[in-house]
Amino acid sequence: MAVTVISQDPNSIWVHLIPIQGVAAVLVLGIAAILGWSEKRRIAKLQASGEFVGTTEVNVADIAADFQNRQDEIQEQKGYHFRKGRAITIINIVLALGVLVSLLSGLLPPAPAFLIATTIALVLNFASADDQSDALKRHAPNALSMAGVILAAAMFLGVLNESRMLEEIALMLVAVLPEAVGPYLHVIVGLLGVPLDLLTSTDAYYFSVLPIVQETVATYDVSGMGAASALIIGNVIGTFVSPFSPALWLALGLAGAQMGKYLKLAFPIAWALSVTMVLVAFFTGMLV
Repeated sequence: MAVTVISQDPNSIWVHLIPIQGVAAVLVLGIAAILGWSEKRRIAKLQASGEFVGTTEVNVADIAADFQNRQDEIQEQKGYHFRKGRAITIINIVLALGVLVSLLSGLLPPAPAFLIATTIALVLNFASADDQSDALKRHAPNALSMAGVILAAAMFLGVLNESRMLEEIALMLVAVLPEAVGPYLHVIVGLLGVPLDLLTSTDAYYFSVLPIVQETVATYDVSGMGAASALIIGNVIGTFVSPFSPALWLALGLAGAQMGKYLKLAFPIAWALSVTMVLVAFFTGMLV
């Protein structure tokens, strides 16, 4: 979505954000370790008081096997037919790594890279043309829906740009903003990315907020890449605390949890993580 707004190659933005992705991975693992340690202490206290009867030992292998068995049953019921086996799994992993290498090296643009990989994956994993066609039909609606959103957004932004409305909005903001704040507007919005995701959908955030911020900070010689990076880094964590996210509702349903209790625990953590990532990116020069 951000690519459509700033007219950049998707691969360029992804490569630009790889360092902060590494920082995020370390922070997420640290948060997971702290939460796990805290939960282990809580369960130990309940066991000591007699309020909880059970064990803290978990057999991961048994859980994984049970999950796989249930997945196989669901796939069988729905009539999914595809090749299985260690060799196919290894080839799929190699194919995925090949796509990543292609994107990182710039050997191919993202669109042909994914098209070629999809074609190879279909031939490898599905024995017949009918099975390949069924797989495409299952996933085509989501892809076409996203393509429609991108095309509609591009037309909307084209109207705003060519009519000079976007420029006028940006000039109005520059006129009312304190001079010291203007060059850092993208950083400020990035710091507020998580709470903003509670109020807006992802489409609204990138297709309404980002164009105005980008046009505004451009008057202070901030690049489109810098503006987009600030908003992406600040907002991406918000997906997992946003009531507009279908994936979040699915996860809560599978866990048997409630949205209110989840937000009470997760929102401060997500916002703190988001703010930390934006500040790291800012002080390392990624947002200029």
